[in-house]
Amino acid sequence: MKSNLTGKCYICPTPIGNLKDITLRALETLGQVDLIACEDTRRTLKLLNAYQIKKSLLLLNEHNKAEAQEKIITLLKDGKSIAVVSDAGMPGIADTGSELISMCIDENIHVEVLPGASAIVNALVASGFSCQQFLFVNFLPRKAGKITELLNRIRKEGYTACAYESPHRLNATLELFKEYDPLMEVCVCREMTKLHEEIIRGNIETVYNYYIHKKVIGEITLVIRWKDKGGINQ
Repeated sequence: MKSNLTGKCYICPTPIGNLKDITLRALETLGQVDLIACEDTRRTLKLLNAYQIKKSLLLLNEHNKAEAQEKIITLLKDGKSIAVVSDAGMPGIADTGSELISMCIDENIHVEVLPGASAIVNALVASGFSCQQFLFVNFLPRKAGKITELLNRIRKEGYTACAYESPHRLNATLELFKEYDPLMEVCVCREMTKLHEEIIRGNIETVYNYYIHKKVIGEITLVIRWKDKGGINQ
């Protein structure tokens, strides 16, 4: 006989690099739920093994989201408790987690969001730029024209902006930034919280010259601002 109880969906942030950057509450939750939904079982197993946590995993990513989301909702309605994790950081930011959360809300399934690591917040704070008003634009568009359109909107708003970028495109993106506006200021955050963390700040010319002859590897988060538009600590 099925239980009439509805389960709970826990949104659990995971470290963005250093495995020690996970909260006690997140570890406790991961150890107590019935199931963990994750983007990549290998990445999640690395974290779980580090803390001697053994749980069944269910794959949830862009390739199988329709089937996986339906299965998760069914399990939650059957009273199961499920933790949702991403490869790194807060689920729901630039991944399929937000869709699942919306589905849970529509089905009156309780969602509990745990606080934790976020590459966006780390990069914004590390930049030294104003965080009073900021925009997150996810991954930058692939086409130069679309990036320019985005920069036009960001500059008009006058906010500090944060975006993800792939390492093999970084040099081309910085060159586009330099040609777009030499007054732009940029902070490149690479491999945050990891052994080879690197944070390079300055005007776009300086940052571009630093990276132009380098082979860039690792995860990249960009922060940009224009001083003349108010995106600066007062």
